[in-house]
Formats: sequence, C-alpha cells, structure tokens
Amino acid sequence: MNAETARGTGKTIRPADCPCGGAAPNQKSGAKAPRYAQCCGRFVDDAAVPATALELMRSRYTAYVLGDEAYLRSTWASETCPADLDVDPAAVGAPRWLGLAVKRHEQRDDTHAIVEFVARYKTGGRAFRLHETSRFTRGDDGRWRYVDGEVSSD
Repeated sequence: MNAETARGTGKTIRPADCPCGGAAPNQKSGAKAPRYAQCCGRFVDDAAVPATALELMRSRYTAYVLGDEAYLRSTWASETCPADLDVDPAAVGAPRWLGLAVKRHEQRDDTHAIVEFVARYKTGGRAFRLHETSRFTRGDDGRWRYVDGEVSSD
C-alpha cells in the first residue's frame, strides 16, 4: 500500500487503515488493521511521542510507506542517520510496501530495545522480504530513536 499524492497540492493522502497493520508479536493472521489516525498517524502527523520502541518501529514503517523523510530523520539516531535517505514512493523503482510482521520486541532496559520484523515489498515486479533486527535507544529527552539494524538473509 503506497500513499498517493493529491494532484497539484504536494500533500500526501493519508490512508484510512494504518499501513503497519497494528503489527505486534503473536498477532493473529488476518487481524483487522487499526485506523491510521489512532495508530501511527498520531506519531507521524500529530507529533505524539511513541512510548515504546515497537510503536516507533511501526510508525517508521508507516513513514516509509508514506514517503515521510522528515519523520524518519527525526526518529533516527543522529550518529547513524544517512545523508542520502530517499524514500519517495513515487520514484521510479521505489518499493511498494505490502505488509509488516513483528517477530519480537525486547525491552532490554530503560533505554535500549530491539524489534525484529519482516517487511514485505515489491519492486520491479518481484516480491521481497526485509527481515531485520533493529536496535533502538531512548535519549535523555525520553524519545526512542532507531540506531541500526542487522538484516537476515532467509
């Protein structure tokens, strides 16, 4: 599901259902996706602060689907955020994100957590899976940030 751009406005149309699907460990297959505004929309659009690394990871997946580079940068640890982040969903060859599954969420301590997930996408007519174990830290400001991730080949 990719966001569309309203013709001539430059504004991204927000989906009714959240692209993250409310993904959580042990989520039942076929569970109904929560509404975007009540799920990741409150973080991506309304500046609410995710309380957990899991909420942050889901909202970052949603930001990739929507092509929201500003949100991705604001939730990335400054020491690991790449200079060349291109997430325009309308770009030629851009992935079309298909879904998210969360395998595990571990709160290591008050300031460190990991989230293991699989994100499915299509590009060039072929389907792919991104299986990553991501590391998150919580700063002195109380905000969780993505640090980095280890991609698995499976």
